[in-house]
Amino acid sequence: MANIITLSRIFMVFIVAILLFLHNKNATLAALILTVFVMWFDGLDGYVARKFNETSKLGAVLDIMGDRIVENVFWITFCALGWLNAAIPIIVLTRGIITDSLRSLALAQGFTAFGEKTMMQGRVAKFIVASNFSRFTYAVCKAVAFLFIIAGHLPFNTSHSVLITGIICAWAAVAFCVLRGIPVIVESKRFFKEN
Repeated sequence: MANIITLSRIFMVFIVAILLFLHNKNATLAALILTVFVMWFDGLDGYVARKFNETSKLGAVLDIMGDRIVENVFWITFCALGWLNAAIPIIVLTRGIITDSLRSLALAQGFTAFGEKTMMQGRVAKFIVASNFSRFTYAVCKAVAFLFIIAGHLPFNTSHSVLITGIICAWAAVAFCVLRGIPVIVESKRFFKEN
């Protein structure tokens, strides 16, 4: 069930992108509403996995894959629409490729990104990368950015503060993204050691 929720979230984000490219106020409003569900499903899949004891390596990989697809579709769509600076998707994509490559190496050696078999060993690294606080804060920062950037482009939005808040949260999410990637790079060195 958790994996179905994750896959549904991926499907929904592509619908959001299509709606945004229609440049229509009703489509933009529908995209905003659907984005709420995309963000809600991000937390729901993990909750369901833990609640019904469905945690697995496949689920962990699907969750990270879903996170990457969702965030990259939003960042790239916003950039293509001219709503955000191209630096944001470039930084996020680069960090994602680096950390996911290193995580795949760790997975081949029996470690996961999060959970009981996390590749993070140090307490600080675990807190920055794998703690519920860190993951939740990062997710909220992205969710607020996505929602406020879309809401800021609704035709009947007369306040620039909504859009400015979204852009500030976008840059905060990028900073958080980079910060959470550093421990993965540092701690992955041990996976390159030859036996």
